[in-house]
This record gives sequence, structure tokens and C-alpha cells, in this order.
Amino acid sequence: MSLTVLSVGFPLARLSTRTAGGAEQVLAMLDEALVRGGHKSIVLAPTGSACSGLLIPAQVPVGVLDENAKRQARSVFKKLLDRTLRDYRIDVIHMHGLDFYEYLPDCDMPIVVSLHLPLIWYSPEAFRFVKPSVSFVCVSESQAKTAPAGVRVRVVPNGVDLHSFHVSRRKSGYAVVMSRVCPEKGLHLAIDAAEKADVDLTIAGSVFEYPEHRKYYDSMIAPRLNSRIRFIGPVGAARKAHLLAGARCLLVPSLAPETSSLVAMEALASGTPVIAFRSGALTEILANGRTGFLVNDAEQMAHTIPRAGAISWDECRRVAEQRFSSDRMAAQYFDLYRSLRRPEKIPELQVA
Repeated sequence: MSLTVLSVGFPLARLSTRTAGGAEQVLAMLDEALVRGGHKSIVLAPTGSACSGLLIPAQVPVGVLDENAKRQARSVFKKLLDRTLRDYRIDVIHMHGLDFYEYLPDCDMPIVVSLHLPLIWYSPEAFRFVKPSVSFVCVSESQAKTAPAGVRVRVVPNGVDLHSFHVSRRKSGYAVVMSRVCPEKGLHLAIDAAEKADVDLTIAGSVFEYPEHRKYYDSMIAPRLNSRIRFIGPVGAARKAHLLAGARCLLVPSLAPETSSLVAMEALASGTPVIAFRSGALTEILANGRTGFLVNDAEQMAHTIPRAGAISWDECRRVAEQRFSSDRMAAQYFDLYRSLRRPEKIPELQVA
């Protein structure tokens, strides 16, 4: 029996193939899998988003993304979400935003909330007044272990579209880092490591117009760019696959307790080893010395970069195929949707 799923993104993040956000990428993969599987997918996301299913576009503020912009966007999402529930017959609502509780619909319909970010980043209100109809999903075992007392979570590990990535037999000498450009991603430490290791570094990602993100790029990244340290902005689709496949290694210098790392999975699917800080779920994703290296700081990262060539490209791809398929992730979510969907009421027969 087919499903109708309403996916609700983060109010200030557009959905596209070039997005840097893990939550948006997971939503996009589930949306595509629903449509491909013959289900109905409805997506509530900012105007300018692209999806496989039916887009409900939200006209949200652009420009500086300050607290006032966030409040306006949440208000727009709340109104559109309530209207969509009146206009369509929905089986399950799937919410992906950090601030989901601000526009949580007042209904007893089954709601899945994927917790894509460190749980300490969520407001206590997110877990305090939640109805029994809400099911929380963590994206890794390490994240689930940090759940607040009394909050029940299930785990559906993230995955990536393995068909979009390939192993190249011709690696170049550059290292690459891909992420949102913000302080907690530690991109300045990737620059430190690349300079110490004397290798070229390509930085790909988005600078969202949050004041703290813009300040970080302008003060910590832009002044250090040169012919060997390049910033190329957001990449997606074929360009991302080409960049990952050709790299010597991917660097993940995150200072946050990573709940997952789609880009690390994508790199392994490209046969490219990953050098990452020992941060959250990265210790689950990487096999130290087998698919990459886990390090403690930029100096260790720099010393490890020359060793990336000893990692088997084929082994990286094999591990990705075994563990990180988006098809597996989608199947687990679909099973969850079906388990939560209420059975249709059968009309009672009228006896003459």
C-alpha cells in the first residue's frame, strides 16, 4: 500500500542538489526514494527549493538570517503546515528542522522527527512537551547515547546515494574539505594541516548569511586563500563526485560532536580515504588505518595526510557499499512510516 509523506525542512535552508546541510540532503534522498517507490511525497521547504515530489514553497526572509528572520520563517512554516494538513490526506509527517517544535502541528497525526544535530543544540522545549504521536529518530548510535533522560529514540543511520559516486584510478595531490562554513566545522584547522603538510587544499561549501558564519569566513578563511588554498563555494551532483574521486583525501576537522557525516560516507564511496578528528559518529564511520585515520588535532592531521596513499581505494568503496547505502536508510524509514500509519477505517455494513 502506498504512503503519503509530508516532509518538513528547516525554514531557512533551501532544498537542492547543491545543499551543504546534512538534514537537507537526507530529506532530498527520502523524497526521491518515495517518488521512485510509487509513494506520494509532499515537501514543505523555502521558495527556490527543488524536489522530486510536490513542493509547498514557503516565502521566507532572505539576506541576513538573524533572530527576526528566524521568527518570520517559523511563522510562515506554521501557517503553511496547517494549511497543507487541511488540503491533503497525509499518512505521516516527517520533520527535519532544529526548531521543529516551534511549528509542530497541533494534531494527533503520526510525526517523525529526525534529530540531525547534536542533541545539546536543541532547546529543552523540543523534548519537554511532545505528544505521544511524535517519534524521535537519531542518525547514529553515538548520538542516541546522548538523549535526555526519559526521551525515547530509535536509530536510523544516514546513508548516501552510492550510484552517484565512483572510484577514480587517477588520484590528484590535493586534499579537500566540504562543509558549511562556520566556526564549529573547523575549516581553519584544515588550512593549518594542509599548510604544514605542504599540500593543496580545496574548500567546498556554503557560507550562509548568519552573522557568525559570515564573520568566521571573512576573518578566518578569506585572508588565508591563495593559489594553493582555494575556496570554490557549494558543489553538487557531478562536480562533487569528481572532486571527491580525484582527491588524495578528505579532511574533516570538525569541532562539534558530529552526529553523522554524509561527506565522509561520500568520500569512501569515491574510494577516497578520510582523515577526521575523533568527533562523535566519525568514530563509527571510519575504521582507523583501514578507511582513513582518526586524529586529535591539526598537527596530527598534517602528519597523517602523506599516509593517505597507503589506504586501499577499493576497500573504502567496499565498506561504503556494505554500510552506507541510502536505499538501506530509506527502507528503514519506510518501515517506520508503515508502522506508525493508522489503519483505514472500514465502513460498517448496514443491515436491512
